[in-house]
Formats: sequence, structure tokens, C-alpha cells
Amino acid sequence: MIIELRKTGRYQLKELLETAKIAKSVFKYWNDRLPEQHDKEAEIVESIQTIVAESKGRYGYRRVCLALKNKGMIVNHKKVLRLMRKYQLLCGKFKHRNRQYKAYKGKVGKIAKNKLSRRFKTDRPYQKVLTDITQFNIPASGEKLYLSPFMDAFSGEILSCKINRSPTLDIAIDPLIDLIQQRPMLDYRMTVHSDQGWHYQHRQWVKYLKKHQTFQSMSRKGNCLDNSPMENFFGLLKQEMFYGQQFTTYTELESAIHQYIAFYNNDRIKTKLKGMSPVNYRRHTFNKIA
Repeated sequence: MIIELRKTGRYQLKELLETAKIAKSVFKYWNDRLPEQHDKEAEIVESIQTIVAESKGRYGYRRVCLALKNKGMIVNHKKVLRLMRKYQLLCGKFKHRNRQYKAYKGKVGKIAKNKLSRRFKTDRPYQKVLTDITQFNIPASGEKLYLSPFMDAFSGEILSCKINRSPTLDIAIDPLIDLIQQRPMLDYRMTVHSDQGWHYQHRQWVKYLKKHQTFQSMSRKGNCLDNSPMENFFGLLKQEMFYGQQFTTYTELESAIHQYIAFYNNDRIKTKLKGMSPVNYRRHTFNKIA
């Protein structure tokens, strides 16, 4: 405003500064800096837009702050929130409630003890692994899709998974075999935790765990909090990838789930992982342990 008045010639700059009680040096300092600040904010907005686009709108402002930090840009989280509101870049994925698949059919085999007892925290990979099965409905075709992943409680990484049209026994056994085969040589035993679904009571499941010296753990009946990290992953998966999208075929949804899990493991940063993705966190931390 001062600059505009100065250009009109109606007032002398000296008179305006004296009236406002502003030193000429202070005026010159901020007059020189304003274009610089504007350019810097434009650069921040451009970076935020890139991050939001790359994450397909799945990042809230806190995670955007971490992504900016990883790019070497330290920006206050309040400023990031303000800019995301101003340019309509806020995450709008979390508006639906998750619907769960129930595999419990009573006691049809062995019920294992709850060895974890919600103690999910661990300082080493492949020590505590969680699993469950979730269902997706495809209204356009009337089809259903079932996903059975195995998650490392250490980093939240999905270590193996299987997708199938029906929740048969192999949807649990096949990714378990993949998990055991890829597990590195460790000086400690692995525990696999699940709910009391019939897959995990089956003698073939129990026998395979014993054969490979793996502890079995089960949640208490009807208590989803005993397997909360796995439930949280299902919630993220459905909110960020499934809800609000129109999938017309089983194959289309299957491909989208595989793409999301690859994104989740390799690119989706987490605040509790010091701004790293699950895979990067495992590599960074496991190298220190080894």
C-alpha cells in the first residue's frame, strides 16, 4: 500500500514513514523481502501439490510436513495446514466406516493363547507378525474379494499376502508359506498372531507353524483391539484406496490392492517411523541391529 501511494505522488515516502513511526531502514528491509517471501511460499505450495498428487490425496497435513522435511524443506505444520486449506489440498479420504469380515465359526480346532496381549511394540523385524482376513464387495458385478495379509508389527510392513474370490483355507496358508520362506536367519523365534477364525484353528495351519518353530498367538473372542494394528491397516486400505472409487470387476480391484500395498510398503511415510516408509525403516534399523 505504501509503495502504491508513493507512486501516485500524493505523499512523500518520508512523510508516510514519519506518520507511521517506521524507520526507513525497517521499511527498506521488508520492502526488499516481500517478493522473496512470496516466491518461497509459491515454492512450498508447488511442493505440497506434488506430494498430494503423488500420494493420491492420502496424506494429511502432518504427513505432508514429513514429506517436505524429507525433501529438505522445513515448514511449520500450522503453515502447511493453512496452505492446504487455502488451496483445497486437505485429505478427504476418511469419511467412511470399515466393514469387517467375520471368519469365526466357534471352536473347530485348537485355540491358542494370546501371547502378545496387545504388546505389539518390538525393536526387531519378523519377531511379531499379525494376520487377518478382510472382505471387499463389488456392487457393479456382485463379486466379492478377500484379502489375507501378514504384517510385521515392527514397521507395519506387509510381508506377504494373498487375494482370492472366496475365503478358503489356502488364502491363509499360502501367504504363511511365503512368509516363512522369505524370513531371514534370525536368532529369535517368530510369533504369528491372529483372531480365532477357523483358518487359524485348522490343523494344517497349526502343524505348519510347529514345523517351522513359530509361536502361535490368538486374540480373545470378539475382541478386535487384540489385533488392532492389522485392523488399522484394513481401515487405511479401504479409506485411501477403496471407498469413493468405482471398481467394476474383480481383476480391477485386485490390481488396485496390489498397487496400494506396494505404495504402502515403499512410499507411504509414517510419523512413528521417523518420517520413513515401512521398508525404508526396516532397512535403516535392521542394518544397525545386524
